[in-house]
Amino acid sequence: MDEKLGGLGHILTTVFLSSFAGFLVRPVMTDVTVAAVCSGLNDSCSLAVYLTGVQQVTVGLGTMVMMPVIGNLADRYGIKALLTLPMCLSIIPPAILGYRRDTLFFYTYYVIKIIFDMVCQGTVDCLAQAYVAKNIHGTQRISMFGVLAGVRSISAVCATFAARFLPTASTFQVTALSLFVGLAYMRIFLKERLHDDDEDDYDGGGDERMLTEPILENAPTRTHVFYNKYSSLKDMVALMKNSTILVQALAVTFFVTFSQSGMESAFLYFLKARFGFKKNDFAQLSLLVWIIGSISQLFILRILVSAIGERRVLSTGLLMDFFNAAILSVSWSPWVPYAATALVPGVMFVMPSIYGIASRQVRSAEQGKVQGCIYGVKSFAEVVAPFVYSPLTALFLSDNAPFYFPGFSLLCIALSLMIGFLLSLLIKDVPSSLMKKTISSASNEEA
Repeated sequence: MDEKLGGLGHILTTVFLSSFAGFLVRPVMTDVTVAAVCSGLNDSCSLAVYLTGVQQVTVGLGTMVMMPVIGNLADRYGIKALLTLPMCLSIIPPAILGYRRDTLFFYTYYVIKIIFDMVCQGTVDCLAQAYVAKNIHGTQRISMFGVLAGVRSISAVCATFAARFLPTASTFQVTALSLFVGLAYMRIFLKERLHDDDEDDYDGGGDERMLTEPILENAPTRTHVFYNKYSSLKDMVALMKNSTILVQALAVTFFVTFSQSGMESAFLYFLKARFGFKKNDFAQLSLLVWIIGSISQLFILRILVSAIGERRVLSTGLLMDFFNAAILSVSWSPWVPYAATALVPGVMFVMPSIYGIASRQVRSAEQGKVQGCIYGVKSFAEVVAPFVYSPLTALFLSDNAPFYFPGFSLLCIALSLMIGFLLSLLIKDVPSSLMKKTISSASNEEA
């Protein structure tokens, strides 16, 4: 394990710097948005909620199309090349708010961020998952997905801790700097590693070594990347037609992301309107959540997977996530969200388990495709969620609510998680290897 961590150190550092930047602005964005667009209005200003929803829908539509394409191109051109442009573009939006945060600059930031996030949002995470899947074989893969998730959680701990002490302007400046350092580090130090064989690692006891040949310097150049512009769609269809397990995992992914995206739309505004939470309150709660999450992902996940298997870990995590949302929906005091963090480990187990299950359905050479497929489904869920949860949240936080239940949207999120839990029970513990031959045949036909 130590040798594998050393080999993955550069991608983990890149993920840390990128995630640190993303998490650093979260505690302040609610206050910045409300101050910029709701001047003179109360904290339950519906415009801020709707703007968040519009951003999620627009970005989700873009990434829903782009993620499968990016995953496909990563298999052909390499992960390092595909990371460069999104990481460059992501620097500009926080630099705008680092300069000024009045209404004009906020809307400039808002428009540019939406456009850039159609390509940037989720790209680092998606390609990092593919990088891990390409380089780690057999039973160690799920543990490394947990380590990757744990690194994101640690970055969130550091970011939310820093957000408590940084002035708002400095928060966005440090965010832009972190993204720039991450880009430079990735370009200088990250080495592409890819299997040069067709080794099958599905059987659970397979070879668990890392291959060390750098693709970017030594691999043959593919000159027909755009030979078939529909290749990403065809790959997604081939993946889903030939693996029931993958289809089930994608269905669970949809409901999980649908719920998490709804929580992002609803939870912070619920706390702000219900209990008057401010920047430091959000930072303090987030800090507690991510400390618990990082411990869970780095240490507990690996033990649980070895003891009860990926599918049972997934189901357990979803059930805990359901109880978390249900309790939050009836929060009667500001201390309830803090108490509910005891259920956070379940939330943190879900996606690493899905990545582990899905990645074992294809060969190493198709990991970009399957991760792009997962992130495409996640993006679709992020498009759908705001249409449901933004109006619902705004309605039940307003004076025109049909009945008094400020956390009604959180209760709906809990019900969505219950559907995901029930679907997870259908997933078999033994993965299918049938699609590997099918995808290879499809790739040969395209070539």
